[in-house]
Amino acid sequence: MGGAQPMSQISERTARQRSERRISVRLPLRVRGRDTRGFAFEEDTASENLCRSGAAFHTRFDLAIGSNLEIRIPMQGYPSRRFENDFETQGRVVHVSEAQPDGEKLVGVQFVGPRFQKVFRSESAA
Repeated sequence: MGGAQPMSQISERTARQRSERRISVRLPLRVRGRDTRGFAFEEDTASENLCRSGAAFHTRFDLAIGSNLEIRIPMQGYPSRRFENDFETQGRVVHVSEAQPDGEKLVGVQFVGPRFQKVFRSESAA
């Protein structure tokens, strides 16, 4: 019988499939997409962790596993302004955590467009 899988099973499978170690680094992000009700949104947030093929960030929007997002990481540190050397890609939501008391959820995305090429030292190693 087909159907949706529980989030925990999807998250476990995604963790097993992850081939790159994520680095704990906070970078500004601008995320654009549609929430679970189909409403378009655009949000300035920050990464919690990052690797060449994906990122995790907090959002106040309800996002469904499998939904597509546009993601921009501004290299100048100004999410509201676009610069030529900003990193832009598309991502697919692969994980959504339970909402925190403030209503925000941690979302994991896999980049399906260009991969992130910058290298950062983990903030936890600093």
